[in-house]
Amino acid sequence: MKIIDLEEKYNGLYFMCLEDWSDEMKEAGDHKELWYNKMKDKGLGVKIAVTDDDKVVGMIQYVPIEHSTAEGKNLYIIKCIWVHGYKEGVGNFQKKGIGKLLIKAAEDDVRSKGAKGLVAWGLSIPVFMRASWFKKQGYVKVDKLNMSVLLWKPFSDDAIAPKWIKQRKKPKKIPGNVSVTSFINGWCPAQNIVFERAKRAASEFGDIVVFTEVDTFNRETFLEWGIADALYIDEKQIRTGPPPSYEDIRKKIAKRVKKLN
Repeated sequence: MKIIDLEEKYNGLYFMCLEDWSDEMKEAGDHKELWYNKMKDKGLGVKIAVTDDDKVVGMIQYVPIEHSTAEGKNLYIIKCIWVHGYKEGVGNFQKKGIGKLLIKAAEDDVRSKGAKGLVAWGLSIPVFMRASWFKKQGYVKVDKLNMSVLLWKPFSDDAIAPKWIKQRKKPKKIPGNVSVTSFINGWCPAQNIVFERAKRAASEFGDIVVFTEVDTFNRETFLEWGIADALYIDEKQIRTGPPPSYEDIRKKIAKRVKKLN
């Protein structure tokens, strides 16, 4: 097992979160690739775990905190860390210490860049990106927003703790129409799937449904809303983790359309 910087020959796997076998991931479009091409010169770091027989089984990606949903200074933040855990594809490689190797490699990298600490986000429930796992790696909770916990590991005594950037407004209902508003940053294929499904579902109803894309890679746009990735139908936010099916999104839109008639 070795931990290396992302190489071009592995880009396709990285853009699909190592799930090239997944039909669902193929719905995500090219948003992750576009995000990567914009971020690779803005401090993005990507490390991957590769076996001796050239299987990519884990990844971690991290960016300067100024390009995230948290506020801080001289810090990097982990966007996600993932070790392949499915039977499909390369198989289950979780619980073998690979995550620890990846996060250590990221810490060493950002230290060498002069960062004063590394930040992580985790969920308070036992699913993907568990906050409890980061605590075991020496990260300390500094903020919380609903189920999302912000943690960090400072490298110097003068490091300033980060905090979440909170939502500032939400989409408004359009009189006489159903509004479908999809916020998309591009970094997360799961959220990119939601965007593509919502856009396709909204297009089936004609002019009565107004679909609006909000590109939150633009920092000013993100700060205006305080939202990075989300789906709204009228003024109601739809849960997008895990991604709702296309059929489910379409049913929710149809229900709102029916109320207009």
